[in-house]
Amino acid sequence: MGEIEQKPTPGSRLGAPENSGISTLEHGQKPPPTPSGKLMSIKIQMLDDTQEAFEVPQRAPGKVLLDAVCNHLNLVEGDYFGLEFPDHKKITVWLDLLKPIVKQIRRPKHVVVRFVVKFFPPDHTQLQEELTRYLFALQVKQDLAQGRLTCNDTSAALLISHIVQSEIGDFDEASDREHLAKNKYIPQQDALEDKIVEFHHNHIGQTPAESDFQLLEIARKLEMYGIRLHPAKDREGTKINLAVANTGILVFQGFTKINAFNWAKVRKLSFKRKRFLIKLRPDANSSYQDTLEFLMASRDFCKSFWKICVEHHAFFRLFEEPKPKPKPVLFSRGSSFRFSGRTQKQVLDYVKEGGHKKVQFERKHSKIHSIRSLAMQPPEPNSEVPKQAQQRASLTPGEGAESPGGQSCQQAKERKVSADECGPRQSPALQRSPAGNKRADGAVEAAAAEEEEEVAKDRTQQSKPQPPQPSTGSLTGSPHLSELSINSQGGAVPANVILSPNLSPDTKQASPLVSPLLNDQPCPRTDDEEEGRRKRFPTDKAYFIAKEVSTTERTYLKDLEVITSWFQSTVSKEDSMPETLKSLIFPNFEPLHKFHTNFLKEIEQRLALWEGRSNAHIRGDYQRIGDVMLKNVQAMKQLAVHLWKHGEALEALETGIRSSRRLENLCRDFELQKVCYLPLNTFLLRPLHRLMHYKQVLERLCKDNPPNEADFRDCRAALAEITEMVAQLHGTMIKMENFQKLHELKKDLIGVDNLVAPGREFIRLGSLSKLSGKGLQQRMFFLFNDVLLYTSRGLTISNQFKVHGQLPLYGMTIERSEDEWGVPHCLTLRGQRQSIIVAASSRSEMEKWVEDLQMAIDLAEKSSGPTPEFLASSPPDNKSPDEATVADQESEDDLSASRTSLERQAPHRGNTMVHVCWHRNTSVSMVDFSVAVENQLSGNLLRKFKNSNGWQKLWVVFTNFCLFFYKSHQDNHPLASLPLLGYSLTIPSESEDIHKDYVFKLHFKSHVYYFRAESEYTFERWMEVIRSATSAASRAHSLSHKESHVY
Repeated sequence: MGEIEQKPTPGSRLGAPENSGISTLEHGQKPPPTPSGKLMSIKIQMLDDTQEAFEVPQRAPGKVLLDAVCNHLNLVEGDYFGLEFPDHKKITVWLDLLKPIVKQIRRPKHVVVRFVVKFFPPDHTQLQEELTRYLFALQVKQDLAQGRLTCNDTSAALLISHIVQSEIGDFDEASDREHLAKNKYIPQQDALEDKIVEFHHNHIGQTPAESDFQLLEIARKLEMYGIRLHPAKDREGTKINLAVANTGILVFQGFTKINAFNWAKVRKLSFKRKRFLIKLRPDANSSYQDTLEFLMASRDFCKSFWKICVEHHAFFRLFEEPKPKPKPVLFSRGSSFRFSGRTQKQVLDYVKEGGHKKVQFERKHSKIHSIRSLAMQPPEPNSEVPKQAQQRASLTPGEGAESPGGQSCQQAKERKVSADECGPRQSPALQRSPAGNKRADGAVEAAAAEEEEEVAKDRTQQSKPQPPQPSTGSLTGSPHLSELSINSQGGAVPANVILSPNLSPDTKQASPLVSPLLNDQPCPRTDDEEEGRRKRFPTDKAYFIAKEVSTTERTYLKDLEVITSWFQSTVSKEDSMPETLKSLIFPNFEPLHKFHTNFLKEIEQRLALWEGRSNAHIRGDYQRIGDVMLKNVQAMKQLAVHLWKHGEALEALETGIRSSRRLENLCRDFELQKVCYLPLNTFLLRPLHRLMHYKQVLERLCKDNPPNEADFRDCRAALAEITEMVAQLHGTMIKMENFQKLHELKKDLIGVDNLVAPGREFIRLGSLSKLSGKGLQQRMFFLFNDVLLYTSRGLTISNQFKVHGQLPLYGMTIERSEDEWGVPHCLTLRGQRQSIIVAASSRSEMEKWVEDLQMAIDLAEKSSGPTPEFLASSPPDNKSPDEATVADQESEDDLSASRTSLERQAPHRGNTMVHVCWHRNTSVSMVDFSVAVENQLSGNLLRKFKNSNGWQKLWVVFTNFCLFFYKSHQDNHPLASLPLLGYSLTIPSESEDIHKDYVFKLHFKSHVYYFRAESEYTFERWMEVIRSATSAASRAHSLSHKESHVY
């Protein structure tokens, strides 16, 4: 990889004991020996204004000191930081990591070295560790106080309000004003005090980690974010300031940016004495000369700025650390300086592998302690929700405070259990949390990785204050999510993120930390209690089928409320939606909600009689469900007029979004709320999906009941009625599913304007490797019935995929070319204009692609002929695999060019199915999506982690290839989500020591989860529906659905 020394994994967080960590060098490499000899003491000023002394050998290079500081902080993403100090000429310079410290710091006893942020990424969601975001927040706070980060009064007040929230917690006007009187965050703060207090009132329930995230979300949009000005003059002698950022070199006049030179435009950077020279690439459309010249105060100032530019270019643009130049034999010309350390891509790739533990760190200025809990026995990384859940630690007396004896629901080694899991009582701060960020949980964006270890719905929140109702926000945390991305209901979001763009803010996804708020409140039911309770319930299969109707009906009602309550409430507050559209959506959903509310009551009353409490063993007329189903299915037919309107409503909503920016923003912001845990347009199709569920349930009831029973006759009659309804709506359902999927994919793609076109059908999407002159590079492919698109994912604000090429299917041929190219699972796709070579991750993946591609090609051949041009802004890639051109590198510059279109898109998309397939290196077809629509399930499950002893009871909803976890069925939004594509579903072996019935196991690499059902029937049902997500539908299954999915 070219690194002189890779940074070790964490051993101790801020204030925690040091640990030598784990080597991240490539196999076979050895770290350079630390120079022996006399030690010298160097004072380091940290970002929290504390000073620490470090002893290092005099002849040690600068990297040894930086690594010592990062180890002391247990900082995984230390490559974003650097050490700066005043040299003997009083010029502030960065410590060179390759030169001996003693040659740079002449008088170490009289110098204080500052540990600060050196590289500011374009998107804070690429910072996957909470500690890293905390340190960035401290840097923003410092820049505000020093006047470096200039902004208008509103932005300044909003920034300070988030700082205050992280330091003292929830709003209290007296405490706020007292705190602001003692702490000056910005010059002329007194004039902003009222505005700061007003903004702080909107942050109730926000955790310190969420505050950091929102602070960075606002700060990164400011023009002076991360900018360090270097005085200079242009050729005319006009005073200007030069600065360097992730995108290139910037020119300022005062604090106003007047010019920018993107890295893609810069051919060479050099300096000659006091002159700083930028040589640009030739551009016929540019009015600039070939070489730009700026005059700086001295040669030392000029060389210092040149070094900073070299480092920024290498860190943000290169895939790996540049190798040292060979030493000249006779004499050298020019500087030998080069960037040393990991590039941003290497940092993202390393963090995504997740080989580090989460340990506690302390927020020095905060009265609210944010803690990374570490069990006495080291747990698996990303192995459980409680470990990575972030909790508010500021509790009112008696509400969640730890008992003097330190007692909790579990023993000391289980102290990672959060307050949410140990008892029902919560402080008001724990009961709601503002809109956060999800959709990563990468996030990421977060960095990108082949195995995004959990993509929860992580999204960036707007910088404007959110009203308290009804928005509950979205998952906060890095859009690069970790294994379980946790919505913070008082705050739980993963601490470990494993998305990495080239991977993320994850699950991770993405992410704030766990505060183990252990108390002596009542705990969840123990295993023995649960066992005794279960034995009192009926055991016949019909009862459990009826119970499944009840549990899924609860989820369906919650989904209807997303439209009838939450979305309608949001729409009513803003005049963004036309009245005609309102009258098409809400009047057609409200009757359904009213009807199904009564339906659920009837089912639950019947179940209560069926369970019987005292005489559950006696069989009576109430031990049946067919009559209830028949009565309500017949009544449901009266609502068919509303069901017919839902497809029309979906089309009208998408048309309205295309024509109105205000409506587009409203819908986008609504999707950022945690209650909207799926894409908004999916909820509009829920009533049609529910008919399929009723049909399935009634088929099982007919199969289970003896034909001579009255319940069988009722079930059969109800089945006939519901089958008729499904048949009538079947065409609309198939059309709308494809329409919804095309619109959802459109949000994930850049470079295509006319994706939703008449006659276009989605067939498959997934990750394949494309062979080029640079070798195999991961690409995301999208197969439709007329064209195959391939895209790449870069470091973008919105985490979208940029379309790089299209292959029309008309006239395409497929060749298996493993022998020709020496690449396993390799295919050559030959189109009429170009050919590409791709490789799948496995034999089964290749076969699925071959089958769907061949089917799509056959359909294209039977159509009228070649399709018109498909891409609107990206020309086709006509390169052969042997050509290695700059365009094939597809780095973030390509995406910078599309920045204007990016800014119109959703702020962050980190947990869509496209991203899950990218990180898990798999694919999914439209047939799989349709099977997933039919296989939805809800109910209580007991969950256990690999290294924990107890079982935790959760309400679990399976939908959209994902498990969503709730504390109870009454919750409005999930605590966490677990995408299942790529996971394996098995039964625990004897060696795993799980001595319980009805337990199944989910595992992906090192991530292991055990789930326990209450009966054999529910166990089999969960196994059935989860298997449909963990393994893609077989072709036999696909063929059985082909009629319903006309490609």
